Amino acid sequence: MTHAQRANMALRKVPSWLVYLVGALIPVWYFWLALSGQMGVEPINTLERALGVLAMQALVVVLAVTPLRKWTGVSLVMHRRALGLLAFFYVVCHLLAWVVLDIGDLSRAWSDILKRPYITIGMAAFVLLLPVAITSNNRSIRKMGPVRWRRLHMLTYVICVLGAVHYIMVQKVWEVEPVIYLAIILALLATRIPTLRREFATS
Repeated sequence: MTHAQRANMALRKVPSWLVYLVGALIPVWYFWLALSGQMGVEPINTLERALGVLAMQALVVVLAVTPLRKWTGVSLVMHRRALGLLAFFYVVCHLLAWVVLDIGDLSRAWSDILKRPYITIGMAAFVLLLPVAITSNNRSIRKMGPVRWRRLHMLTYVICVLGAVHYIMVQKVWEVEPVIYLAIILALLATRIPTLRREFATS
């Protein structure tokens, strides 16, 4: 038995509810760190950024599921929906931390969305993420049909790029880490080009 087969056997034994539970506890842990004064002198800002990075990491993992299976044989497909919904949950937590804890004023938040390009881009990614999250269930696949459903979920590619651009722009100076995320995302998307060509060649 290969290492990949062993890994897949172990992954299949992990129930989805456990993935959801462990994933959902991470933001709770971050909130606790902020509340207990363990996030530095600006806990709200640190919390907001930590949740944003967590969302970015989750999106990268979701994007890496197919290439990982192709290159190593290790499959996270059985947990892809849970990972995707957790990514959405982290984005919502990041957004709430900004609106409720940081800004505290919906009209000012709306003004910032219109005025600041990096927030506009982040909100665009969130809006595109909504239909993807809402249709992440078997009922939607049956109702929409697999082709329409699959194409809708290709919005994830755009969402990941917008998220990485938002992450780069939110920095006040050029930082390496956000650029690395964008590079990884673009590299992972490059592996999808043959699939995308086949997908739309049949339309």
